[in-house]
Amino acid sequence: MPDPISWQASLPYFATALIIGYLLGSIPFGLILTRLAGLGDVRKIGSGNIGATNVLRTGNKFLAAATLLLDALKGTAAVLIFFTLWGQDAAVIAGFGAFLGHLFPVWLKFSGGKGIATYIGVLLGLLPLGVAVFAVVWLATAALTRYSSLAALISAIVVPVAMYLLGHIQVAELFTVMSAITIVKHRANISRLLSGEESRIGEKG
Repeated sequence: MPDPISWQASLPYFATALIIGYLLGSIPFGLILTRLAGLGDVRKIGSGNIGATNVLRTGNKFLAAATLLLDALKGTAAVLIFFTLWGQDAAVIAGFGAFLGHLFPVWLKFSGGKGIATYIGVLLGLLPLGVAVFAVVWLATAALTRYSSLAALISAIVVPVAMYLLGHIQVAELFTVMSAITIVKHRANISRLLSGEESRIGEKG
């Protein structure tokens, strides 16, 4: 059982990691990039989401790729900064903060993205092997079904299970929570998948 005194002494550090991680994660790169490119407010097109998938609906593949990369790297940055400063526990908390920041950014009235890119970025910072697991499952599912959302959901289910089996318990616990939140954020996609109305990869309109 953790020493209560040492736990209490760590609380200010963990709170700082959570808050700074959240602020990093809440940077709305999709919105910023599309506005800088003169494409207006990405929240007013498609799904209204600020993530890379909706940015792609502007027709600008470069901006979509840049959004994907930056949304991932803000999660990675949060993890690496606090791992360097205060170790693994702080890094885990900062990564979770970054994930929450992307989903619920204070600057956008707590209406953000669905979290997959930042999920991957946090995973990259904590355990790069997990990214390989996610990628293999995503690619296999996408190739079989041509549903990007389904591929992301199945990957998010497999990742924490794989982390448990590989003995990375703390990371597995974090991603169990993050995957559960991810599934909830994809409830509209799940509804469309069940009704057969979800768009497949490569479909137009």
